Amino acid sequence: MVSVQSDIIRFTRGVPAIESFPTEEIIECQAQALRDHGATLLQYHPVRGFEPLREILAEQAGAAVEQIFIGNGSIQILDTLAHALFRAGDAVLVERPTYDRTITTLRRAGLTVRGVGLENDGPDLDELETAIREVSPKAFYTIPDFQNPSGVTTSAAKRRAILDLAEHHGFQIVADVPYRRLRYAGEDIAGYREIDPQRVIELSSFSKLLSPGIRVGWMAADEEIVDRVAQYAVDTYISPSMLSHGVVYEFLRRGWMPENIERLKALYGPRLRAILTALDRELPEVTCSRPEGGFFLAVTLPEGLSTEVVRARAPEEGLMLSDGRGFFADGDGSRFLRLPFCALTEEEIEEAVVRLAHVVKRVMNET
Repeated sequence: MVSVQSDIIRFTRGVPAIESFPTEEIIECQAQALRDHGATLLQYHPVRGFEPLREILAEQAGAAVEQIFIGNGSIQILDTLAHALFRAGDAVLVERPTYDRTITTLRRAGLTVRGVGLENDGPDLDELETAIREVSPKAFYTIPDFQNPSGVTTSAAKRRAILDLAEHHGFQIVADVPYRRLRYAGEDIAGYREIDPQRVIELSSFSKLLSPGIRVGWMAADEEIVDRVAQYAVDTYISPSMLSHGVVYEFLRRGWMPENIERLKALYGPRLRAILTALDRELPEVTCSRPEGGFFLAVTLPEGLSTEVVRARAPEEGLMLSDGRGFFADGDGSRFLRLPFCALTEEEIEEAVVRLAHVVKRVMNET
């Protein structure tokens, strides 16, 4: 066990580890992209994105080029989608908990956001059906693989059931899949669009696979939806970040992504195993999710404890924690903690869990 350090360990943001960035390769790709496509990449460009990159993404997604839209990260695409496809007052369902910025983005667009409980294998189907009957949603936003913030992966059976519900009730499934390729154990589960692309809008980005700083996300959807999103986008920001598109295109063209993903798995897999082992040893009092990939796992504190109190006391032990309540559109998130393990070393993870255990046990004794 490492000794307690005086510096603060931040169990907060789910950012990639800085050592994960393929910096030299990105430099090389940028130079090559400018040499080959400089006149295009340095000029204003149609808002749907760099055509050669759209072609690669379409092939990978099993879609037509016309069904691909590239934006400045998936959250910007979601914001554009919310304004272009829906009207103020429309209901959108989300998982409970879900990514806090998604809740903010949808509400800022004037949409009514309702949560659906999340179980160990995905959304609670009974609760989902009840919500569908009560609010007639226009969409269900889901992170099916290694969900942010819980780490939960939706089972194949539930994916098929949700697709059936979308078809029967006429709503869109917005599947956000930025962590899908970061599986460190277990077997892959077919994505929503792989099972049945009807009524599925898929979002993803290169933030976790290459770098969040390059701001490249993409959407695969019906051509009519892409058209509406593109019209709203061109009226909002005119042209995308073309140089970033060129960098990603060159990286993919050279065939470097598979090797890069294997390098990321080798980096992050041991960190996931380290946090699970440390939690089992130091905090058997809590309930934690057991993901097989991604960046996060979730902890539910014992009855009688609150995230608010634990967060307030954590800095005394040199620890910073996120406010778990922000991940809940509704319902009770008072005992929820999201623990991102991606940007910490195995030694830092071990020490962070020890410090968390000290805080939790101190608060338990006081209450």
